[in-house]
Amino acid sequence: MDRRAFLHWTGLTFAAAALAQGTASHAADHGGSPTSRAFGAPTGDLQTWDAVRDLFPLARDYLHFGGLYLASHPTPVREAIEAHRQGLDANPVLYMRQQGRTAEAAVLRAAGAYLGASATNIALTDSTTMGLGLLYHGLTIRPDQDVLTTAHDFYATHQSLQTAMARTGASLRYVRLYQQSGAATADEIVQALLGEVRPNTRVVAITWVHSSTGVKLPVRQIADALATVNRDRTESERALLCVDGVHALGVEDVSMADLGADFLVAGCHKWLLGPRGTGIVWGHPRAWPAATPTIPSFSSSGAPASEFTPGGFHSFEHRWALDRAFALHQEIGRARVAARIQEMATQLKDGLAAMPHVALHTPRDPSTSAGLVCFEIAGLAQDAVVARLLDRRIVATTTPYSPSYARLAPGLMNTHDEVETVLREVRALA
Repeated sequence: MDRRAFLHWTGLTFAAAALAQGTASHAADHGGSPTSRAFGAPTGDLQTWDAVRDLFPLARDYLHFGGLYLASHPTPVREAIEAHRQGLDANPVLYMRQQGRTAEAAVLRAAGAYLGASATNIALTDSTTMGLGLLYHGLTIRPDQDVLTTAHDFYATHQSLQTAMARTGASLRYVRLYQQSGAATADEIVQALLGEVRPNTRVVAITWVHSSTGVKLPVRQIADALATVNRDRTESERALLCVDGVHALGVEDVSMADLGADFLVAGCHKWLLGPRGTGIVWGHPRAWPAATPTIPSFSSSGAPASEFTPGGFHSFEHRWALDRAFALHQEIGRARVAARIQEMATQLKDGLAAMPHVALHTPRDPSTSAGLVCFEIAGLAQDAVVARLLDRRIVATTTPYSPSYARLAPGLMNTHDEVETVLREVRALA
């Protein structure tokens, strides 16, 4: 395949004038063709869930309920990765020159369109963990200030905060938001968290959906309550609401304006179905000045978020294909995606809750839960539950916490019939 044919075949970013400004002329100088599909062009008929399911090259002799852990690349993402990989392999220097900035800009625009935010307020990272480390080590926090997080947050949040506060000298505290996760309520959560906010609290670090229990926090209510606390504070004293959103991104139909946070950190290779090794940090324009970059950026445009994107050489074929994941969710319909996942999660929770030998640890109320469903089976350790389900060709996971629970996560690759099969097999483990 010659280079002209290759560029036509890839169906990537050369077509859109907005993407290819500066690139098309360079391609023409070298005999290349800037013809291709722009972001947002339709993937195909995705009006049926069977059509969506067919995008995933998953082994069909298993039921896959572990998509929360690491996504299978759907067809448009997989094809974009391969196209970029072939371009880089065929002519690395030329392809980098032609694609680099325009491809990254396309990803940022796609992310902004999905989040309902300006692309200039989004930084690109390789994972949630990287984003959390960059954010918490980059925030300006004085020794006399205080950081509040929760006992339910993931190791990456706790460890990032611990090492950052050891350097700054600021205090770090943990609050428990609920005693029984399955019965957690929004009012209980907000009251517990806001009751621990002090006059010198500079950061409130939370996780939108807890991967340990499946509890979804009422982030908007927390943001509104913090706004009242911050009303008479100066900008340098304002309590910043920082959210790990990895288990909500790709599930919840919420814009950044709806959320009300100051920062959102999320990997994109889970529910969003993006390429492995991709992530974002979004910041409100008023909050970005509080964050200092840790790693020099190669893509600075003068906006604080662009300075926050780490430089160096990355898996560019994966990063540049991320726009297709955002586009896919837009093409399917964000509201449809959210409703589909919530329907199957509710079906799963209701079925588990009816079993005498099962203890459900995720709230059944959709307002305090998302796609994760955590549970225990009497008399079986959690690893044993996962192993027994795997024997039945059902892929589940465990929570990396103490106490540990078995975990199921219905996603777009699943069906209601598959949920019923899982419930039947869990019932048989009595």
